[in-house]
Amino acid sequence: MDKEILCNLEKTIKYRFSDKALLEKALTHSSVAQTRLDSNERLEFFGDSILDIIICQALYENFPNYLEGDLTKIKSMLVSRKTCASIASRLGLDELIKVGPGMAQSSALKGSLAAGAIEALIAAIYIDGGIKSASKFVLRVFGELIDQADANEHQENFKSLLQQHSQQEYGSSVNYETLDEKGPDHNKCFETAAVISGKRYKSAWGNNKKEAQQKAAYNALVELGVIEDS
Repeated sequence: MDKEILCNLEKTIKYRFSDKALLEKALTHSSVAQTRLDSNERLEFFGDSILDIIICQALYENFPNYLEGDLTKIKSMLVSRKTCASIASRLGLDELIKVGPGMAQSSALKGSLAAGAIEALIAAIYIDGGIKSASKFVLRVFGELIDQADANEHQENFKSLLQQHSQQEYGSSVNYETLDEKGPDHNKCFETAAVISGKRYKSAWGNNKKEAQQKAAYNALVELGVIEDS
């Protein structure tokens, strides 16, 4: 890979590698590597765990009043493939991943490959500069998302989390459609679905409109891969 490209990337990530080969390997997909051992797969495997521990420590320290379930929900959003891919794209990694000819136009470059590249990069920084360097990098690029993880906003408030994700990923607000209602006036239940940019996600029933919207937002977050279904 061109030295100037690597140098520019180091400026972007604000970390200078002692071993430039590690940086290049972090951006080398198995489709173009001589062998899979020459690709970024092992770095991606390692980086996934490093990212987890750094994010978990940050959440543990920043939110001392959160219960385990609250921390797990936020962590799930932060380390999801979609979030990692979005951060990788913001850093321009998706444009620098070395892939084989058949992968050059693949949508995966903006998705799973980009997410894998950010994890591989985290591992490369860890190997090259240690946990302090890796933590500094992770907390800088994920910092804004961590700061936005307010207890009152995320504790069972799936509507707020979905709105935040929708604005970041699609630049669009979330709308809620009431699809059906049943029962007498004093005891109605409602079926509601979240809609983002014209796409309707899995609906949900609730004993009132607010509850139905929360459940519909949860379904959308699961479908989008932002959180895992509990």
